[in-house]
Amino acid sequence: MYKSRIFLIEPCNGPRRTSDQSQRSSPASEFGTVRPVLFRATLRNSASGIWLSSAMASLEVSRSPRRSRRELEVRSPRQNKYSVLLPTYNERENLPLIVWLLVKSFSESGINYEIIIIDDGSPDGTRDVAEQLEKIYGSDRILLRPREKKLGLGTAYIHGMKHATGNYIIIMDADLSHHPKFIPEFIRKQKEGNFDIVSGTRYKGNGGVYGWDLKRKIISRGANFLTQILLRPGASDLTGSFRLYRKEVLEKLIEKCVSKGYVFQMEMIVRARQLNYTIGEVPISFVDRVYGESKLGGNEIVSFLKGLLTLFATT
Repeated sequence: MYKSRIFLIEPCNGPRRTSDQSQRSSPASEFGTVRPVLFRATLRNSASGIWLSSAMASLEVSRSPRRSRRELEVRSPRQNKYSVLLPTYNERENLPLIVWLLVKSFSESGINYEIIIIDDGSPDGTRDVAEQLEKIYGSDRILLRPREKKLGLGTAYIHGMKHATGNYIIIMDADLSHHPKFIPEFIRKQKEGNFDIVSGTRYKGNGGVYGWDLKRKIISRGANFLTQILLRPGASDLTGSFRLYRKEVLEKLIEKCVSKGYVFQMEMIVRARQLNYTIGEVPISFVDRVYGESKLGGNEIVSFLKGLLTLFATT
């Protein structure tokens, strides 16, 4: 069931500090948090909890004197920077909230970041929304790098990486299927095992899929089962697109990959295995898009099967 409401979101900072307590706070304990934000949103109830979606949102980052020990652990001895690549096509309604959630997650965790939006000539006004977000959050955090038309996912990543200043790259969907709350877990996992790649998995631990009908779940499970049997990739979720890469690793993998569409993500993991890159996994909850329509159709399924057989024959 869907309900549209106007919400005022405020951070919960716990008990109020006295002026003396505030003065004793060290500069090292400060991190960015979120001031109250007013926007129209849609609440959606699912097995993974309540999801929020918005047609437009605004956020202002401020300073706060509180940060937990767990959030401090996300930082490395030298400050890493994480560049999020967001390829978009007709994501006008989803883009404001996914950006808001990303900024909130990074700010609360004290993570250095930038978000690069690669819009492929969306006719629905996605580019206009991205331009407004760039003004709201600043061009040092939000970088709009559009293209004139749809040119493929792989080339979108190449285009985005040309403008990325981070030493780590995060790829994810812009349609709210991937929640940014998992990103700090990706970063912790990478540091614990010094992995080249950390991949979100729907098929391991407490990971799962929510919002899909039975047909879509069967297709997804079947595709993943086939890939495991034919390719033996050493990863539980080949078709997922929520991952963290070392920048130089992603550049090398894209250089090696020849597939397009949904097969591209699968080939990335297969090539990573061939090149002996290490892969860690973090269970995630995948939630079906709130706004817009899925881009998975009959043509994509046929292309996937052809690509799978090609990879089986050539790897």
